[in-house]
Amino acid sequence: MPTVAILGSCTITLYAADHPPPHFHVRTRDGREALMVIQGLALLSGHVSRRELTEAVMWAENNIQLLAARWRELNP
Repeated sequence: MPTVAILGSCTITLYAADHPPPHFHVRTRDGREALMVIQGLALLSGHVSRRELTEAVMWAENNIQLLAARWRELNP
């Protein structure tokens, strides 16, 4: 589970051999997790409010190519 970014309120990780669609995991400091689709940054699943995901979404918007490249590396 490579950690891609450590932000103030959460961490962003990717998993190898993960299921489609290409997505990343956002884990909050209190242990809750959300899955966000890379293309379009839609919430795939999880129990984290959109407001709580603001920092992660802003980071992802600026690093979408990095997320897509790392997904391809881990999920050939």
